[in-house]
Amino acid sequence: MQLDHDSGWFSGVSHCPSPNCNARPPGEAVSLLVIHNISLPPGCFGTGKVQQFFQNRLEPSEHPFFQTIGHLTVSAHLFIERDGGVTQFVSLRERAWHAGVSRFAEREGCNDFSIGIELEGTDSLPYSDAQYQALLQLTRQIQACWPAIDASRICGHSDIAPQRKTDPGPAFDWSRYRAGLAHEEDRA
Repeated sequence: MQLDHDSGWFSGVSHCPSPNCNARPPGEAVSLLVIHNISLPPGCFGTGKVQQFFQNRLEPSEHPFFQTIGHLTVSAHLFIERDGGVTQFVSLRERAWHAGVSRFAEREGCNDFSIGIELEGTDSLPYSDAQYQALLQLTRQIQACWPAIDASRICGHSDIAPQRKTDPGPAFDWSRYRAGLAHEEDRA
């Protein structure tokens, strides 16, 4: 997978454009990476329902949980499935609707200046090796295009919306992820 800086789209990944996005505020620079988790229905993987959800095509009658979220219009820039497959929904140059009411470093509205990556998972189930590998590949390229996103500007959804969100949860191995990024910096 390769990020085209000008378009904000990765090649070598699936594209599933979401209508749930808009332009970033004029002059706004990308400076934050937010890690999330999602599975639809909760705890079920490989269903294709996340893609439907981010495209406003989720059928509420298919599962009781879908009835509670079917009205939402949300998206993320990228989604990493359990097997490491990556789907992109929104150009990194645009504002995806992933963070909601949020705050980072005294700034409100993190969607304005962040990139959101969803991992297929739950707060309590370990993420796969393939997911960590894909996340590291994506993160390295994002950091190369937006160097303001250093280690201190990579966080979980729970960090920017602690009253509302818990993801990526205790199952996400921040030490492993950060060590992988640091290892690459050492090799560079």
